[in-house]
Amino acid sequence: MPTRGGRLLLPCRLSGVVPIFCALLLSALAALPQEQKPTKLPRPRQLDKDITWSRNPSTGELHIAVPQIAGAAGTADAPAKPQAIQVRTQMVPVTCTVSAADGSPVPGLTRQDFQVFDNGIAQPISYFDASTQPAGVALVIDASPSVLRDGTEMRRAAEELIGALAPLDQAAVVDFSDHTYLQLPFSDVRKLISQAVLRVDARALLEDTGGSNIYEAVYLAAHELFPGRTGRKAIVLLTDGQDSGLGLTLDPTSAAPRPGEADNRLTFDDVARLLAPEDIQIFAVSTENRPKLMTADWLAAHQRFTLISPDARRQGIPPYTLYLAELVRRAGGQLYFLREAETMADTFRKIAERIRAEYTIGFYPMGDEKGDNRGGSAATGWRSLRVETVDQPGTRVAHRAAYYAAAP
Repeated sequence: MPTRGGRLLLPCRLSGVVPIFCALLLSALAALPQEQKPTKLPRPRQLDKDITWSRNPSTGELHIAVPQIAGAAGTADAPAKPQAIQVRTQMVPVTCTVSAADGSPVPGLTRQDFQVFDNGIAQPISYFDASTQPAGVALVIDASPSVLRDGTEMRRAAEELIGALAPLDQAAVVDFSDHTYLQLPFSDVRKLISQAVLRVDARALLEDTGGSNIYEAVYLAAHELFPGRTGRKAIVLLTDGQDSGLGLTLDPTSAAPRPGEADNRLTFDDVARLLAPEDIQIFAVSTENRPKLMTADWLAAHQRFTLISPDARRQGIPPYTLYLAELVRRAGGQLYFLREAETMADTFRKIAERIRAEYTIGFYPMGDEKGDNRGGSAATGWRSLRVETVDQPGTRVAHRAAYYAAAP
């Protein structure tokens, strides 16, 4: 074959075919269906409309029935969720953050740098991810009258969080008062996320009878948004903590279903039970002041024990703040107090930095020291978790304190 200057010279009849072939190929590729990202913000959807609750009398677990609603997934306003074949496994994921003595995140650790304990028994680590998978972050924003004065600053802070997320991370936007509204399902289109945040307005929900169903909103957001998702999962909850729906008091029984009754209502325990199997962390930002006793060291010292008890009354901590801290203790994450930061945006940037520096560890439960339930299963109920670093002096590991083993 002849060459010129090191280049291959094609016969005229062949060289004429190549451009034609390339043009046909490009035309065919252009005709293939392309994935289109939505460019229009969907209409808000009320997540608590016509739902019914039912409790399994044998297991005590709560179930929710949600009707098909116009504008739900699969309509022109909200693209259909991708369908995936899900295989139920018994692996327990634990998302955690490792901090140095100054509070800064510690990156670059490997599987060998961690140990995990289930009910005090060391477990082999079967899965490890060092923040390589995209995160799914649901912004759940209180839009009740009690936070009306903070509305503008809250929206600015949410914008800061969006801007600080990694490029492939996705965010969803939910707001609530007496009712809960999905403003935007998970999306990586920053313009749409920003538009959804700007649409959160407490004045628009004033017709909502003035309620503040915080924990129902968290439950509905988790139930709607996270099933089937992989990677790191988090809810950023911005609220004053004063829930009006569950009747929570310092009596621990107010957080649990009523024993021996067909109690078809949502409880605080049900919210924690839903978050635990999905490993959804809670980053709660309280617009109230931090109680003097509730320091970071105090919270760390109480990590393994419930914060809800009648004795808490003597500590001078409002019950609504204790319940926010208890939800974070059970699900993992962190509790922030807005008034401690120079701006709300500072707090939200810290949350985004923490999400980017998370590690996820997975293990298959091998039973307790008596040999119960060995072979990859755990007894139904709450089981304690502990994650430690190996040969990393001065570090602190933050993670959820327990996981809930659901009944078969």
